[in-house]
Amino acid sequence: MFNETEGSSSDPKVANRARFEVELEFVQSLANPFYLHSLAQQNILEQPAFINFLEYLQYFRDKDYARFIHYPHALHHLELLQHAQFRAEMKKDEFLREYLHQKQFDHWRTWRDPAHTNKTNDTSPAVDGAEGPGTMSSI
Repeated sequence: MFNETEGSSSDPKVANRARFEVELEFVQSLANPFYLHSLAQQNILEQPAFINFLEYLQYFRDKDYARFIHYPHALHHLELLQHAQFRAEMKKDEFLREYLHQKQFDHWRTWRDPAHTNKTNDTSPAVDGAEGPGTMSSI
């Protein structure tokens, strides 16, 4: 039987897959506002190497990689983390953490409810390209 640890050092495909899975797991962890706040409190968000890593992870925004993301807020938070002001506010402001948490909760609570997904007049018929069920106009 194949043991992953045996092939990981010599097989580049195995090593690349392992790296991808670790990076994917990390990106998805960014969906958690409490985790972001924790990173900020530990001054990790201020480290140049970490900022470069966040920039590197932008490849997950490409559709070929975004399809692996289960928590869309992770991509939104990854984008916000590109901005120094957001990183600074995350460190000093618990209100921002709570705000992100509430927005995320509201999205999860209502994203399939037609009353919340279609912001246009309920009496007008849906138009191609308009917001509607199954779309994510904002995260």
